[in-house]
Amino acid sequence: MNKIKLTYFDIDGGRAEPTRIAMSIGGIDFEDHRISFSEFGRMRASTPLNAVPTLEIDGTVYTQSNAMNRYFGKQAGLYPDDPWQAFRCDEVMEALEDVMHFTVRTFGLQGEELKAARQKLADETFTKCIKFLDVRLESAGGKYFADGRLTVADLKSFVWIRSLKSGVLDHIPSDLPDRVAPRLVQHMERIAAEPGVAAYYAAINAN
Repeated sequence: MNKIKLTYFDIDGGRAEPTRIAMSIGGIDFEDHRISFSEFGRMRASTPLNAVPTLEIDGTVYTQSNAMNRYFGKQAGLYPDDPWQAFRCDEVMEALEDVMHFTVRTFGLQGEELKAARQKLADETFTKCIKFLDVRLESAGGKYFADGRLTVADLKSFVWIRSLKSGVLDHIPSDLPDRVAPRLVQHMERIAAEPGVAAYYAAINAN
C-alpha cells in the first residue's frame, strides 16, 4: 500500500481540511503532518510551488489542493462519475479556491491596512462568492452541490462557511453568511451532521 503524507498548517480549516475529511470518510490511511507557520517558512523553498498543502506519496511530493480533493474524493465515493455533475462539483471547488487566493493576500497586513483589506473582502469578494454558492446550491436542489449526494464540493463549502462563522479572520463579520445566504449556513450545519464528517471531528477533538 502507498505511504501517504499530507502536510498543512496545524489549524482548524484551510485548504487541506476537505482532503483530510475525504480521506477520513474513505478510510484511507495517511500521515496528517501538521506544521506551524514558522516551520513552513523554513520548508517553503523545498515545496513544488512554495506552498502547502503538499501530498507525499511513496517519497514523491505533489501539490494543488483541488487535485487532492478529486483524487481522494473519487476513492472515497465523494466525486461524481457523471461528467456534468463532476463539472458542477469542480466549479464550486475552483470558485472557493479563487476566494482563498484573495484571502491569503491579506495575510501579513496589519492595523488599518488589514482592516481595510478585510472589509473589502467581506463586502465584495466574499459576498459575491456566497451569493454564487447559494445560487448553485439552489439550482442543484438545495441539499448538495452536485449529483444529489455528498461530494468534495460540499466539504469545501462547509469548511469555508464554518471558518467564516468561527470569526477566525479578523474584521470579517462572523454573521456574514447568515446575512447574505442563510441557506448556505443550513447547508454547513447539514454537512457537519453527515456521519463521516461528524466522525472526523469527533476523532480530532478526542486527540
